[in-house]
Amino acid sequence: MVLPGLIAIIKIWLRRLPEWLTGKVGNNTFLILASIVVGVISALAAVVLKIFVRFMHGVPDYFLKIYHTPFLYLLFPLVGILLTVLFVQIFLKGKLDRGLGSIIFSILRKSSYVERSKTYTPIITSGITVGLGGSAGLEAPIVASASAIGANIAQVFRLGYKERTLLLACGAASGIAAIFNSPIAGVIFAVEVLLIDLSVPLFIPLLISTATSTIISKLLYSGQIFHLITTEWFVPALPYYILLGVLCGFVSVYMTRTTLKIEGWFDSRKQTWTKAVLGGLALSLMIFLFPPLYGEGYTTITSLLEGSYKDIADASFFFSWAESPWLLIALGGTIILIKVIATAFTLGAGGNGGIFAPSLFTGAMAGFTLSFAVNTLGMTRLQVTNFVAVGMAGIMAGVVHAPLTAIFLIAEITGGYMLFVPLMIVAAISFFISRYFEPYSIYTKNLTNKGYLMADNKDKNILNQLSLDDMIETGFVTLKVYDNLGTLIDAFTVSQRNIFPVVDDNNLFIGVVHLEEVKKLMFKTNLYKEVTINELTNKDVMTLDVRDDVASALMKFENSDLWNIPVVDNGKYVGFISRSNMLSYYRKILKKSATLF
Repeated sequence: MVLPGLIAIIKIWLRRLPEWLTGKVGNNTFLILASIVVGVISALAAVVLKIFVRFMHGVPDYFLKIYHTPFLYLLFPLVGILLTVLFVQIFLKGKLDRGLGSIIFSILRKSSYVERSKTYTPIITSGITVGLGGSAGLEAPIVASASAIGANIAQVFRLGYKERTLLLACGAASGIAAIFNSPIAGVIFAVEVLLIDLSVPLFIPLLISTATSTIISKLLYSGQIFHLITTEWFVPALPYYILLGVLCGFVSVYMTRTTLKIEGWFDSRKQTWTKAVLGGLALSLMIFLFPPLYGEGYTTITSLLEGSYKDIADASFFFSWAESPWLLIALGGTIILIKVIATAFTLGAGGNGGIFAPSLFTGAMAGFTLSFAVNTLGMTRLQVTNFVAVGMAGIMAGVVHAPLTAIFLIAEITGGYMLFVPLMIVAAISFFISRYFEPYSIYTKNLTNKGYLMADNKDKNILNQLSLDDMIETGFVTLKVYDNLGTLIDAFTVSQRNIFPVVDDNNLFIGVVHLEEVKKLMFKTNLYKEVTINELTNKDVMTLDVRDDVASALMKFENSDLWNIPVVDNGKYVGFISRSNMLSYYRKILKKSATLF
């Protein structure tokens, strides 16, 4: 009895804490304090993921020491996918939301409410998948987990939609900052990918949250992902940077389309374990032929930045020909094409991971392949490491549609601040080419196809935040089809409406009776028992299905003079949607979507 009572007291205290703190320090200061909490917890989540992945990386090494056969490495990507699927089936009832699409969906359609389970399930599932060799990244899962942390902290304190969205964005920014030790890129990522409308004061909690997250991450898990030694770039190389931007743009389109197409193919298949086994085996075969596809691929990127180009052929059939520059060029080009497929198979088969690391990996390979080929042809002498770094920004800008994030992220994680001009050129060209052929990013394309997001239509996005269920009015007196006029008169005396839905014994919707159309009969008492409701019912009535979206409802209102439209569920009466109620809800959402401060 003591523990439940203590928990109840803590809950009451947490609910009252925001109001008490707001009264003491003000609303803005409270949100800044909350953003610090989000930053700390998000950093801890990122550190846990890093440690967990490092532990999982050690599992194949352990078995290799016992059995002394490198072919064991080929089995672990399959094992990782199978274990992830097993976890999802047992603990998540077979449902796994990958990537940032679900977080964007939560902002658009769920008022920034995120399930509590998402604070930890992306860490577990991606840690297993990528830790055992799955060809995907950890960034999207940690961003999803950190976003859920921010949203749930807001829910604990019972904050409103605006504050909840802000803390969700703080979590996303903190996740990027912690995983890459790049606070500026974290802030820009939250703005570019998650937040559509922005006010300048919004930067304050984001900056503080990401700074806090970066500090905690550095204290607990120090180290830079990449190191780039460069002092300058040369203007004569400018045409080749432009060419790299064009290459990255088209590769980005290829990545987006191929990834979504393969994942869609897997999603259309219902045999969970068959998909896991076949997809895992195919992934293992690709890794067997091209070992750099194993895991995130950051080891390969590091080798390229250090000038160890032959490492891309290490442990493969092609190692004996690694002295040939043309073999390395052909291998680099092939890996660019195959990495996308490997990532899509990893995710489609049931694993969890993100597209961030594959984008960086593919961009690094694109920069290497182009610059190394130019040098081999003797056309000029390019700094290959510079092109490797800039290529990473190019692919990320094209795939994620976040050029500013790409520029600042690569500058921060490689220390390549001298490359700002090439970074801007390549990222911008890649972004514009990718956006021309694919108007939506890899995170938002599926949401757009389902009608949840319109990047260039804010009215549509606001409507997408409305739910038809929230607007259904049920305070109408229903009439049975076999009732008589007298029943209608009785209903009129207790109803505040002038419209009456008519149903049968099974609640199937028949039509409506408008009081204005029958008021001439109201004083003819001799007809009360003679005239039936069936005779008075207007059966040619426009209806809405309960599963229709708000945009469809709005279109029906615009195409008619109706002020109320009945809502049905499989033919059964549910309630009414009114034009005025819809407008009221629209104004509420519009107000919520306004400036956060």
